[in-house]
Amino acid sequence: MTLRTALNDFKRTRDRGRQFPGERRSTTGRFSGLDDRLVHVDGDGSLRDYSYPLCGLTGIDRSRFGVETDATAWFDAGADQRYRRESGAVETVHDRGDWAVVQTDCTIERAHITRFELRGDAPDDVSLRAFVGFAPDGREGQQSLLVHDGAVEAYHRTEHDYVAVSTDFDAVDGQIPERLPELLDDDPVPFPRATGERRYEDTTLTGGVSLTAPFRDGGVTLATLLTDATRTDRDAALATVDRLAGDHYTPDTLAEAGRTQRRWRVPDDTPARECVVADLRVLSLLSAANGARIAAPDFDPFYVTSGGYGYTWFRDDAEISGFLLEASETFDLDLCRWLQRSADFYCRTQRDDGSWPHRVWPGDETLAPGWANARLERGTDADYQADQTASVTTFLADFCRTGDPLDTDRIQSALGCAVESIDDTLADDGLPVACQNAWENMQGRFAHTAATFLSAYAAVARAPVCTALRDHARVQAEAVLSGLDALWTGDRYALREHEGRVDDRLDSATLALVEAFRAADEVVGLSPDALDRLVTHVETTLDGLERDTGDIRGLIRFEDDDWRRDTQDAEKVWTVSTAWGANAAAQLGALLRDRGDARAAPAYARSRDLLAEILPGGSLVQSTGYLPEQLFDDGTPDCGTPLGWPHALRLATVAELSAAEEYRAEPARAAE
Repeated sequence: MTLRTALNDFKRTRDRGRQFPGERRSTTGRFSGLDDRLVHVDGDGSLRDYSYPLCGLTGIDRSRFGVETDATAWFDAGADQRYRRESGAVETVHDRGDWAVVQTDCTIERAHITRFELRGDAPDDVSLRAFVGFAPDGREGQQSLLVHDGAVEAYHRTEHDYVAVSTDFDAVDGQIPERLPELLDDDPVPFPRATGERRYEDTTLTGGVSLTAPFRDGGVTLATLLTDATRTDRDAALATVDRLAGDHYTPDTLAEAGRTQRRWRVPDDTPARECVVADLRVLSLLSAANGARIAAPDFDPFYVTSGGYGYTWFRDDAEISGFLLEASETFDLDLCRWLQRSADFYCRTQRDDGSWPHRVWPGDETLAPGWANARLERGTDADYQADQTASVTTFLADFCRTGDPLDTDRIQSALGCAVESIDDTLADDGLPVACQNAWENMQGRFAHTAATFLSAYAAVARAPVCTALRDHARVQAEAVLSGLDALWTGDRYALREHEGRVDDRLDSATLALVEAFRAADEVVGLSPDALDRLVTHVETTLDGLERDTGDIRGLIRFEDDDWRRDTQDAEKVWTVSTAWGANAAAQLGALLRDRGDARAAPAYARSRDLLAEILPGGSLVQSTGYLPEQLFDDGTPDCGTPLGWPHALRLATVAELSAAEEYRAEPARAAE
């Protein structure tokens, strides 16, 4: 997203409720890209790249498509859209009354192919109108176009982007970007536009191009290709984009190409199979070639309201890896390659002190912009998120124990260093030192951070590591379990202790205690009192954080959460919190059932009840099948969409319930 497109969005949306101006939201449309390019196909068929975090190339900044008969008719947002079967190919049907244009999109490696086909009683002479604006090297200035036979190249320095069509260019016009007076004007500039009076170089020194190409035999293919000129020369790029545009793709062959990209298989008898396929597709979309995942497509690259989402957080990524490990075993998904890539990634990025940094660029694993890098700076650990290191430790230990790692020695070495790092941030009273929380908006000594420490120590205590490390981890797990007593308020574990005072607000992140207690039970055993506290905590937290607005139902993040409320008075419902609640209730059910405790049944029922809101047809699921990070009370989705964490949590919850024979495909409860 360039500043020009951000300003245009600001002008279009500044007076709209439930939208934050200046963002490139992805709450409508679908994504294609199971390789290292990620392309958004909006409801009007327009394309936009979200590829930069994954491959370092910016690609398409804005675009627009339509058809020309006697006049030009641009496609609008009312099109019917779906995924072609279980592939990453997106089909968008543009209704023209007696006829229609069927648009099929598929991203293959760093290329994107769009096939347009006519259906019905279409006119004899139809041409495709296309506007494609590239931003090579993330630039909106100092760009230029090269017009070749059958292709156009946009470039700045190292990034060179190409567009070609399968028929002929009837017209090719460079598009003059907004001038400074237009940027300062109240109204956005529509593209494509007439060039009017201009300097002779204006339509060449640009990254935007307007194209017209005829339909031939009822169809036309448009292909784009992103390249790094230091690795791919012009002749090779032109040959590739020409082949892609001229291979006579059909909707069926594009769907097949999208299907063959899948690196996962879902057995036909898998419970909630539609949901499992959707979750794996989303997690594939968000993954770079090395397996590192962005949190969500980056809707806010200018940090208008957030710190950006197109990065890899080690907490989120490792939690997702852990959920995939569980689901793979339960559903026989054969995700060994995914899990091994993740383990390799964590081992490569571990710092010398055993910790992991705040966040990295997934494509090249370099340090990304962040605000929680205290371990790379002078000072205390207050601006360090210790739970990230703990989450990675838990996955590596579990993968070493239950997975099939290729290099156990490397993982065992990483675990030894990681435990030393966690030890360094554990105080003598058994609680983590003051640091940042999972939501990244507070400092203190958090119950959630303690839960991740407990999970990590318990996982290492069961892992195939040396006896001394296992014994040490077991002792540390007992210390954390005891230390949590200081955060018990009588009916819940507090959010944190901060500057000597207990902050007893309800926090959905504290639901991580269920998984931690369950792991600790395998290592040191839970007392009846500890189990009773856990049951009470879960019941109190779920009851206190649940909101039913009439349009949606789910859990808020924590009490008094004021982030991105806009004009809404109350806290917003979050999909990750709702999924966390469903997962925690299912794990609590398993813990109780193992003891023959009758409270298992209502715990499982509560899990199914919350899960229904995030299953297809639930109030928090979009028509695209995506789970946005959060929603306004009227059901308007907001923020990162799709967000990987709740999709992985949903997958793991379905697996947990299925393993216990407690999964039932019940419809979401009607809002009251």
